[in-house]
Amino acid sequence: MPTWTLDVAERRALLERFVRYVRIDTQSDENASCSPSTERQKELARLLVGELVALGCSDATMAGSGHVTATLPSNLPPGHPATGRIPVLGFLAHLDTYHGTCGTDVKPQVLHNYAGGEIILPATGATITVAANPNLGRCIGHTLIYTDGTTLLGADDKAGIAEIMTMIAWLGQHSELRHGILRVAFTPDEEVGRGTEGFDLAGFAAQYAYTVDGSDLGEVEDETFSADTALVTVTGHDVHPGHAKNVMINAVRAACAIVEALPVAFLPETTDGRQPYLHPYCMSGEVASTQLKLLVRAFSDDELHERENVLRGILASVEARFPGVVIALTIKESYRNMRTHIARDPKVIEYAIEAIRRQGLEPVRKAIRGGTDGSRLSAQGLLTPNLFAGGQAVHSVREWVSLEWMAAAVGVCLQLLSVWTEKSG
Repeated sequence: MPTWTLDVAERRALLERFVRYVRIDTQSDENASCSPSTERQKELARLLVGELVALGCSDATMAGSGHVTATLPSNLPPGHPATGRIPVLGFLAHLDTYHGTCGTDVKPQVLHNYAGGEIILPATGATITVAANPNLGRCIGHTLIYTDGTTLLGADDKAGIAEIMTMIAWLGQHSELRHGILRVAFTPDEEVGRGTEGFDLAGFAAQYAYTVDGSDLGEVEDETFSADTALVTVTGHDVHPGHAKNVMINAVRAACAIVEALPVAFLPETTDGRQPYLHPYCMSGEVASTQLKLLVRAFSDDELHERENVLRGILASVEARFPGVVIALTIKESYRNMRTHIARDPKVIEYAIEAIRRQGLEPVRKAIRGGTDGSRLSAQGLLTPNLFAGGQAVHSVREWVSLEWMAAAVGVCLQLLSVWTEKSG
């Protein structure tokens, strides 16, 4: 079986695409109610529509919500055994970058033939260390891309976008790889849990799909966290501090007490693997009213609700400690673990594992300590496991990616087309 690889020119085009995309600021905004949550995401969306049309996807379009969709027609010859049997496959990645780290004026740094050791970020002097990034040891001799240290890179998920675009470009030049109808979608607002809001799933009309939004080489993921967001509102009473005795009720102090009372063993910085967590990530307000946001994550709904009940107990305890304070809790569902849905039709993950093997890689089946658009899409009936895209240390100013891992991701996507065509024949 052939290994689908990119030649020197194709790898250069992949790098150029990626660098072009990451320079566009596409941070989403979790506090916005519009869709997309930021207009700047549409700048990249419009660029991608133009590029998709140029690559032969004549129906490429951007919806008002910012979703980009396009079709690459089948190239099966008349009489091919898979004709009429191969399902329509979708490939998805997201436009937006994480809202908590600066994504403005990204200055990508390209290091060819990485020789090992620490990487110094030129604007700040901070370092990407091997101790914190053991995968650097797997990337000796690679071309690495990172930033100057003042922003994130945006490999999450512009690496996935660049890889899907490169796949489409490659197919236009290599008719020997037979495939059915492909559908492409680039979604806004995935980082704020709204990637599928406003998405025309019926119009997308794929029967199976894959997000290209993972991390390490060879990873394939059919399980995510179940996720809720907890909004805690602490209401106090403000007066002049010179007359505050026995009158002031300080909501800021009560909110800080809530954070302090969270069990250390429940925090994301002390958990890994399949352990759930409670993550206080945003606090704002004043003496009269303070708001606290927490992420609640677990691989089962039972564990998710257990963590939420722990939080409820903490709130009741703090409310008792601060007479007069009023604490309200709102739980908002974000997404649920896609495992149970994919398990009903496991070939969608089995074919991905086979594609990774055919590309000469070792498949690593993992559960994501996070979520993808595939969580909601799978719940809506479009089974959508996740493939690796290569990004490392995502959401941080130390984010980086290997061009060779990105090229390998393209190869796996191409292998996946071969597997589906072969299995459907």
